[in-house]
Amino acid sequence: MTVEVVRDDDPRCAELEAAGYRVVGESWAARLRDPDPAVLEQAVLRAAGVTVRELGPECAAAWHELETANEKDYPYTPATHRVVQPVDELAELWTTGRVFGAFDGERLVGATYISLQGDPPRGETAFTSVLDGYRGRGIGQAVKAASILALYADGVRVFGTGGAALNEGSLGANLALGYVITERWRSYAPPAGGDG
Repeated sequence: MTVEVVRDDDPRCAELEAAGYRVVGESWAARLRDPDPAVLEQAVLRAAGVTVRELGPECAAAWHELETANEKDYPYTPATHRVVQPVDELAELWTTGRVFGAFDGERLVGATYISLQGDPPRGETAFTSVLDGYRGRGIGQAVKAASILALYADGVRVFGTGGAALNEGSLGANLALGYVITERWRSYAPPAGGDG
């Protein structure tokens, strides 16, 4: 089955729907321009009971454990599906970006990965995850804010992120940091019996 991922303002949406295609997922992209460091610092401080800091490659195994525990909870859409990489592949991400995490004592309970994309460089968050039982406490927002602050200190002024529309918590956390939705996407599956 071939899934078509189309921006929601594309005229092809109406054409696909008229042809019997059905929406099987929705996603969004957002940008944060010239963030307010005070807002970001407050987001880090609000995550009470955890220590937020940048992680080094020595944390790869703990990060893999966190991601593996969360894999079943990642919202699935054809445009946002996440499969957790083996620990050695996760460790390689430090060669292309930076990882920030939140610890409850010695336990890693939240993490985010950010890298530079484009020219001029934009800080792009690939994914953020928080362990079940710690969600709803601002931890995802805090690790993302910490990552933005670090890149902001290096002169980066534009940041990007995205996610599944059904993950309202993630969307709300990003909007609270100052992100603005720039695009919405629909994933269309062909009519039953069609192969697209």
